[in-house]
Amino acid sequence: MSYPHIPPLTVRQPSTATVVPLSLATKGKRIGYIPGPGDRVAESLSAVGYEVTLLPEERLAQEKLERFDAILVGVRAFNANTHLTVHRERLLQYVEGGGRLVVQYNTNSRVGPLTSFVGPYPLEIGRDRVTDETAVMTPLRADEPLLRAPNALTAADFEGWVQERGLYFASSWDARYQPVFAMHDAGEAPLQGALLVARHGKGTFVYTGLAFFRQLPAGVPGAYRLLANILSQ
Repeated sequence: MSYPHIPPLTVRQPSTATVVPLSLATKGKRIGYIPGPGDRVAESLSAVGYEVTLLPEERLAQEKLERFDAILVGVRAFNANTHLTVHRERLLQYVEGGGRLVVQYNTNSRVGPLTSFVGPYPLEIGRDRVTDETAVMTPLRADEPLLRAPNALTAADFEGWVQERGLYFASSWDARYQPVFAMHDAGEAPLQGALLVARHGKGTFVYTGLAFFRQLPAGVPGAYRLLANILSQ
């Protein structure tokens, strides 16, 4: 729409960027990423030096998984991608051979039940979450490896998180899974299903409901350091 009596106008909008200091150690740079619907975790990892390869359906079917130091599964990937059922055994073989498979949260409800999942042992995903982004994250073991290397984490790494700690925590799990943290909203019972780790063969499987998909785009240093540890162990 234009009018002869109104000249063209240029409107300049301010451009801003947030710069966050980050001390980050990594072990293993090659990450395979199975996309979920719309998260920005892959690009956030690329921004801090990881070599991230996206693994949509056609590439996942052809890729040699053993070349990756870790494979990270995007949020709600199992809800959105029914083809992952076909690749369940390949992914578990990758873990069994020494790989590290990290699955971010998926949803499970009567309306949208989770019909396929890649965990090597029984694990039930519930609807538990911690909405207080400042809730204390209490390690369940004093010598927890995920808190020690390659980044030595302190209480400061759990400051500055945004919106929530996490969601869709595991509600029950096989004894071979090791919970890492306990946390809770005010007045509620402690929850231990936010981060579970299990050995399988020579490798490791991880399920996490921690909200990395919010923290990484927001530039939260401690979330980067924790995820680097999860991908490295």
